[in-house]
Amino acid sequence: MREERPLFQVELPNGVPLWLVTRYADCRAGLGDARLSNRIGTRIVAKDVLPAEIRASMGTHMLRVDGTDHTRLRRLVSSVFTAKRIERLRPMIEQMTSDLLDKMAVQEHPDAIRDLAYPLPMQVICELLGVPVTDHERFRTWSNAYLAGVGTQNFPVDVVTEFVHYVRDLVEQKRAEPDDKLLSAMISARDDEDRLAENELTSMCFLLIIAGYETTVNLLGNGTALLLADPALAEGLRADHEAIPGAVEEFLRFESPVPGASFRVATERLELGGQVIEEGELVLISLLSANRDERVFTDSMTFDAERSPNQHMAFGYGMHYCLGAPLARLEAHIAFRQLLERFPKMERLDPSADLKWRPGLVMRGLTELPVKLNQ
Repeated sequence: MREERPLFQVELPNGVPLWLVTRYADCRAGLGDARLSNRIGTRIVAKDVLPAEIRASMGTHMLRVDGTDHTRLRRLVSSVFTAKRIERLRPMIEQMTSDLLDKMAVQEHPDAIRDLAYPLPMQVICELLGVPVTDHERFRTWSNAYLAGVGTQNFPVDVVTEFVHYVRDLVEQKRAEPDDKLLSAMISARDDEDRLAENELTSMCFLLIIAGYETTVNLLGNGTALLLADPALAEGLRADHEAIPGAVEEFLRFESPVPGASFRVATERLELGGQVIEEGELVLISLLSANRDERVFTDSMTFDAERSPNQHMAFGYGMHYCLGAPLARLEAHIAFRQLLERFPKMERLDPSADLKWRPGLVMRGLTELPVKLNQ
């Protein structure tokens, strides 16, 4: 498609038509074009199967708005994700990772997804938000069902409704008993300065719980699978920790955790990559395809841990560039270093078995990765 039809009209499983953008240059141009708006409502997410009040409570976060509304919402949480503040989290993430690997070491049937890739980013984002540790497993169940159902005919209405009600209850709890975490800060902004509407507050919480950890789960899982497939790479990184950040960037490019950017709608007639897109038509920008574009990346279908430059778009581009990218990178650097050190002989339980990928359009990651630690 990149070669012959770089913009191609496709249909999602739920019948919604859209333009799929596949070339790096077109993807970058599209992500930076203000005429492609993120204000799609729930046309793709749920296709009008959700009650209006539930749609409003999950669809007005910063990935669903543009312009001044987006700037206002992003500014509210951006102070938590500065490089300086993220670096302060290093000791906490180091300890969390070490504790998880301790538990993994005594598992009868260890699994790199279940025992590390999932719980680490979940613990981190819940700590930042101030969400109870006891609710981790509920988040995972809700999030997996929601992401698998986006764009399909089987959107999990009951699951999403339950999730939204939980978020509303959590907001009320934090309003009654505030703490120094991000969710309480957002509530304060809503109540004291009138900057956040109630639906914006619940939507932002919904977004941060899901986006705050799902992408990093996939980065850790996909990267671990690539390490296990290349013992020489693992040995090289074990011997030279300074090379781990470069390898992480190639993990992000080669097996992008998010296959496509958030859906967009044309607010006026425009041209992209030589194709006319009419006002009101929907667009999906393929980050996974852009990151494999042979016009930009030499030997694009080959994994190269030393690739430089590596201007991948795994975290997007433009105003909606992933706010949590520095946090995801820090978690990955720490997790891969400790994993390589702690289990130098780790290998897949069955190297010949096919990898099992998550269903759905929104995330690209493994559902499981059984391993032998060979301690």
